[in-house]
Amino acid sequence: MRVGVLGGAFDPPHVGHIAMAVTALNQLRLDVLHVLPTGRAWHKTHALTPAEHRLAMARLAFEGMERVVVDPREIQRVGPTYTIDTLLELQLLYPGARMHLILGQDQAEALPTWHRIDDILKIAIICVAGRAIPTRAAGTFDASNRLLTSFQQLDMPQVDISATELRSRLADHQSVVPLVFESVARYIAHHHLYHSA
Repeated sequence: MRVGVLGGAFDPPHVGHIAMAVTALNQLRLDVLHVLPTGRAWHKTHALTPAEHRLAMARLAFEGMERVVVDPREIQRVGPTYTIDTLLELQLLYPGARMHLILGQDQAEALPTWHRIDDILKIAIICVAGRAIPTRAAGTFDASNRLLTSFQQLDMPQVDISATELRSRLADHQSVVPLVFESVARYIAHHHLYHSA
């Protein structure tokens, strides 16, 4: 069985996240993709929108997508959110499955700082969407020969959308459709999210 893991703040979820999910489902031939809004993110420098809103927006954004499960386990976990804990839990849920951890380029470049990264590499294949797999030569991650089999490139077109930019536009009361789905935009407007940023 092939299990995908796509985590993130989803603050807010946008069409770039959907494109990454579709690419992963098709290219990796995943049986299921778990989309996980992060809980208490130890690595985030800014405060996240409350978890219940990010979970609700993720459910709207990924609604109707086959083989996709919007999974609340990270926001339900007490304490900091670590990817290794999620992978270990999913291993118990899917014994013997091949785990694929789906990352954007920015997340991949931060891998050296991740909690128990060596254990993550033993459990999951790191699937990087976008540009080249990071290397030490680029001043980022050491994808040495020993670890190269733990990495796979996702053939995904560049999507220049930033959640930071979306939050800024929303704070200025600008429209973000079609960069986010209308259902998500309506949820944001109804709950007055990001307007005080």
